[in-house]
Amino acid sequence: MAVEQRYRVVDRLEAGGMAEVFRGEALSVQGFKKQVAIKRVLPHLAQNKSFISMFLDEARLGARLNHANIVSVFDIGAADNTFFIVMEFIDGCNLKAVMENFRQTGRRLGVKESVYICMEVCRGLSYAHELIDDEGDELAIVHRDISPPNILLSKRGEIKVTDFGLAKATTQLEKTDPGVVKGKFSYLAPEAALGERVDARADLFGLGIVLWEMLAGRRLFLGETDYQTVKLVQQANVPSLQRLNPEVDADLEEVLQKCLAKDPDQRYLSARDMGDALAGYLFGKQLKVTSYDIANLVKDVIDRKTRSPKQQEASIIDRLIQEELLRFTSLDDMSGSDPSLGDQPLSPENVAGAQPLDASLFENPADWFTDDAEVADAVASASGTESEPGWRESGLETDAESLAALLESDAPTMIADVASLSAERVSAPPAPRLPSVPENQPQRAPTPAPPQAARAQSIPPEASPPATSGGAAKWVVLAALLLLAAGGAAAWFGGFIP
Repeated sequence: MAVEQRYRVVDRLEAGGMAEVFRGEALSVQGFKKQVAIKRVLPHLAQNKSFISMFLDEARLGARLNHANIVSVFDIGAADNTFFIVMEFIDGCNLKAVMENFRQTGRRLGVKESVYICMEVCRGLSYAHELIDDEGDELAIVHRDISPPNILLSKRGEIKVTDFGLAKATTQLEKTDPGVVKGKFSYLAPEAALGERVDARADLFGLGIVLWEMLAGRRLFLGETDYQTVKLVQQANVPSLQRLNPEVDADLEEVLQKCLAKDPDQRYLSARDMGDALAGYLFGKQLKVTSYDIANLVKDVIDRKTRSPKQQEASIIDRLIQEELLRFTSLDDMSGSDPSLGDQPLSPENVAGAQPLDASLFENPADWFTDDAEVADAVASASGTESEPGWRESGLETDAESLAALLESDAPTMIADVASLSAERVSAPPAPRLPSVPENQPQRAPTPAPPQAARAQSIPPEASPPATSGGAAKWVVLAALLLLAAGGAAAWFGGFIP
């Protein structure tokens, strides 16, 4: 009997180029709640069968792993062609955040804390490397992406390995082609950077890089480009830590050199051997370190985040994701699914973005209203002309043209009216005298001379000369000037004159 289960998103934790992780709650009967981490495939990769196959491989592999130093996988599901993995939620931060916090404050991680973290990671890797299936055959798991972001630290000082998305195992449906490099370039083993076959010792090299960087306070293999970074990894030239950190002694340097040997045969044979060597170093140097020391490192990071501004309210995208998760369906309850999903090799036809751009697929905003009769009628009635599809800038162009045409059509009538008025006497009361300005008041700017029409109106009736044909000509010229001024103003308002 299938039990209905829902997941509610609380907030976003991390986002990458292939997936994003949210903190959520598993809701069940009688108000049961459990905090979980929900890893969601990004939409543009949801249709990529090869990637989805790799994603499902991670879920299947994670479901087999049950260890205190590995993040557990609870469930996998799909909603609206988007896949989710529901995992154990680790309340804390990743090792990258801890290292970045020390770098920003100009400090380096202590020797005992660094060694202890890598020793705990070795416990988780040893379990994964030695895991066998139900028939007793080795799964030959290789993580292939051991790096600071994939090492999680909890508030209680727990240390867990996560993200087996690039792991190699015999149970996978999606196989890696020979010569294909998977993993972060700066944490690859030399044999992986050369495209050669990798085994569990590649994870030990990656963990050695993490330990070296914690103690040095800087990156080990990092070029200006990805190509230069890969070349540095292939050469595997490791500087001496004793010259960079005086707290590192010869014994710890020897352990590091064995981890970071270019030849896999010169490294530790297993994660169990490497973890034993690190534990022996702490015991031999009488360095006391517990999970409480790791919890203090996490507390410093969280306190620093708390002092930073909080993120704003969830966006509409987060609400859409929430709606998808409410329609969450476990893959065990899905019928008609294709068991061979993603078992085909990756080809350019299946990769999103690999095809050339097709101009016919782009939309022209000018065509959005061509089929809307109401919008067309409204635009036509506002402009006074037949509507054409497209964007307009507030109708200024149409209004200016209409105003200019109106002035041009009415010009003869206006000139005739002005000419008829010129034959009559123009009388107006004398202009009132302005009050005098007191001496303690600031002087105003001199009033400009009144125009010719104003001076003509200020002449008393008895002083006005009789109208002559020369006066009518002046009025015609004055009307023409007024028309030109009105046309210039209309052109200026219409945007024709800058």
